Amino acid sequence: MLSGGNIVIVGGLLIGLLYGAVALLSGFCLLSGLRGWWARGDSRLIRTYALALGVAIVATQLLAARGVVDLGKSIYLQPSFSAPLMFFGGLLFGYGMVLANGCGSRALVLLGRGNLRSFVVVIVLGIAAQMTLKGLVAPARIFLLQASQTTPKIISLPALVSLAGLSENFARTLAASVIAGALIIFAFAHAPFHRSWGQIAAGFAVGLLVTAGWFATGYLGADDFNPVAVTSLTFIAPIADAVQYAMLSTGLTLNFGIAVVAGVFAGSLVTALSTRRFQWEGFSSPRHMLRSIGGAALMGAGGAMAYGCSIGQGLTGLSTLALASFVAVAGILLGTAAGLRGALRVQPLVSADAQSGPLS
Repeated sequence: MLSGGNIVIVGGLLIGLLYGAVALLSGFCLLSGLRGWWARGDSRLIRTYALALGVAIVATQLLAARGVVDLGKSIYLQPSFSAPLMFFGGLLFGYGMVLANGCGSRALVLLGRGNLRSFVVVIVLGIAAQMTLKGLVAPARIFLLQASQTTPKIISLPALVSLAGLSENFARTLAASVIAGALIIFAFAHAPFHRSWGQIAAGFAVGLLVTAGWFATGYLGADDFNPVAVTSLTFIAPIADAVQYAMLSTGLTLNFGIAVVAGVFAGSLVTALSTRRFQWEGFSSPRHMLRSIGGAALMGAGGAMAYGCSIGQGLTGLSTLALASFVAVAGILLGTAAGLRGALRVQPLVSADAQSGPLS
């Protein structure tokens, strides 16, 4: 019989495999969604993302309301956090995502499809994240964290709603219903999306995979003698851990995040090969490579400061309705907007690579 820790590893691998396949087939990506919506008027991908978030919120809050998973044990609902640092980290991540033309999860997915640009992004992101979490940049991050962190009485949206005198469960239900309902209405308030059955399926699938991660780590992996971190889909620290594990595996232990990273790559690779989507791709110029490296470094450092990425905070963090996650996601969206529009807009590269499809 598998122990709780081994169940979590197997669960992470399966969740990663499914996410890799779904993301490759559907093009699931926050950056692609925002770029398509703002630049081309095609909002189907951003509506897929909204649907995934709505489903994740409903299902995750249902698990929490029934006492199946204690979300308070996750990093998103810790009593102390630094809103300025998380917002700043989100800004860096969002702008870096535009520079690198895709987030960490999308880079993993496209790496499985043969995109060698993504290999560079994954490695640099992992190194930058590890430097910010535990390496040369860590003292600066810790100093900023200690100088700006607070311990607010209210750390989640349901707790904020409960100030109106509502019970905890009713406040949770009300907050989740309003946010998730608005997201799902937005997703389906678009006629072309109604006909995009693949995108609808992808939205439901990703939202349920986020919930499956909470269930795997918070319920199946619950063990007082061998506790595991309560978490779900996220890619900044896990990519950093995966890079380190590849180099020092004999001195490290597998965890849920590393298993998810491996699963996403494997799921994408198998799907790409079986559907004949696999194709080797590389950089078009040194400038292209430098831009990707710079974007990956910003994503790694920024994601470490923000405690997550466009998936880790944008889906998993927001599924907990943590106020800190709303702060981080606001930074990510503003950083992405700065990279796509305005004075700091990242100019597109005109190349054969751009014609064959963006990283995101």
